[in-house]
Amino acid sequence: MFKLKTRLGFVTLAGALLGCGSGYGSTAPVPPPPPPPPGHTVSATDAIVFTPTTLTVAAGQAVTFTFGSIAHNVFFTAQAGAPADIGGNNTNVSVDRVFAAQGSYAYTCHIHPSMHGTVVVQ
Repeated sequence: MFKLKTRLGFVTLAGALLGCGSGYGSTAPVPPPPPPPPGHTVSATDAIVFTPTTLTVAAGQAVTFTFGSIAHNVFFTAQAGAPADIGGNNTNVSVDRVFAAQGSYAYTCHIHPSMHGTVVVQ
């Protein structure tokens, strides 16, 4: 009788474990990675960097500057053909600037002076 109770208990326990672990060994579908940002986007990140640091575009193309949860701005070095600055304390917004003329346009964040970037227009 003891062996029967032990075996019955073992079978019951095994069944319960198998029933609870119905997902055991199965693999849930892995969600696809998020789409990459548009090719002409500069992100002012919460890590206090512009990403990418250097972006190359064709003349006449717009660049989207995206701002996360930390305030940033974009001020271009004064030179002919540079677009308008993006002043203020920008958070959770995107702002476009068109680069009409060929050249290299350096910019910085005045809130975080260690943040620098360049748009190269070909």
